[in-house]
Amino acid sequence: MTFLPDLEGSRDSFFGKLRRVEWGMVFMIAMISVVGTILLFGAAGAQWEPWAGDHVIRFCFVTCLMLVVATVDVRFWYYFAYPAYIAVFVLLIGVELFGKVALGAQRWLEIGPIRIQPSEFMKIALILALARFYQDADSDRMWTLRAHLIPLLMLAAPAALITLQPDLGTAIMVAGVGATMVILAGLSWWYIAAAGAAVASFALIAFFGFMAEFQKNRILTFLDPSRDPLGTGYHITQSKIAIGSGGLFGVGYMQGTQSQLDFLPERHTDFVFAMLLEEFGMVGGVFVLGLYMAAMAYGISISIGCRHVFGKFLAAGVTMLMFIYVGINAGMIMGLMPVVGEPLPFLSYGGSVMLSLMFGIGLVQNARVYRDKSLGSGFKSSSRLR
Repeated sequence: MTFLPDLEGSRDSFFGKLRRVEWGMVFMIAMISVVGTILLFGAAGAQWEPWAGDHVIRFCFVTCLMLVVATVDVRFWYYFAYPAYIAVFVLLIGVELFGKVALGAQRWLEIGPIRIQPSEFMKIALILALARFYQDADSDRMWTLRAHLIPLLMLAAPAALITLQPDLGTAIMVAGVGATMVILAGLSWWYIAAAGAAVASFALIAFFGFMAEFQKNRILTFLDPSRDPLGTGYHITQSKIAIGSGGLFGVGYMQGTQSQLDFLPERHTDFVFAMLLEEFGMVGGVFVLGLYMAAMAYGISISIGCRHVFGKFLAAGVTMLMFIYVGINAGMIMGLMPVVGEPLPFLSYGGSVMLSLMFGIGLVQNARVYRDKSLGSGFKSSSRLR
């Protein structure tokens, strides 16, 4: 185990650490949440219930949580990384054995009155575990496949379990963020190209071999929504109508026919961005995407500016996770990707994604607060994060 020296300034006051938080990033995320509240308020017919009020309360809670995570000694998250990964992995196995089946999928565990979805927590647990692995790595051959076998196994095992639930969207996100961290660690591009070809081959085998019928229908509908416009193609058809009717400046707040007349399904969760585009047009969509891009730019800046590898990978991993969320949802509602049921963080209604991602942003801020602290040697020669 890498020796971790006492961190200078680790006993700073809570408010002293808060001064080192990147408040620009917090502001961008708060602005996204404000837009989300406005949309949810309008989606309920100018009512705080059932979505907008809960959205505000949840955001206030997770913001407080984020600040606590940001100010906890970075060594705690270093030591907590592997136990957190193991605990969540055990919960994923528990889902396979004892999970609650709902809507044709087995994704939840019920522990007394508490219902949890372990796959959401695995996204952050994997980032923590890989960040610790590469912090401890001390090799001049990080370009070799052998140096990354353990990280690849760490991302492949939970992704496989999540695929079996089945939850292909979350499995893609777990695999995607883990693969990004492996690539940033310095794996040779030859191996990356070979892996891309293998993934493409596996996708074909999965489609014809063991994908659930509803997953196949999602892909076929993505390729041709008109094949079942009132069934599997209904979501994307209505979403495209909403986007098209919005045009450049939108039809006006609470004036959208698709959302206000309930033609647009899941307008408060997966398709909230389609409602935004209908009511505020392309201008409103670009504004919100700009907020996400600004928040991610802060995350990249924090990753580059952090001295220790652990913080670099925490910030890079969580930033990539946010990018995947936004990319999948935006592509989904515009018909550029199959509908996989992933919400838009802080804009959509829902507590699990907001909780897990805001916890991750707390880790990004932790890398900012402790950016100048030394956490041991780590690998030096291969990282693309220098």
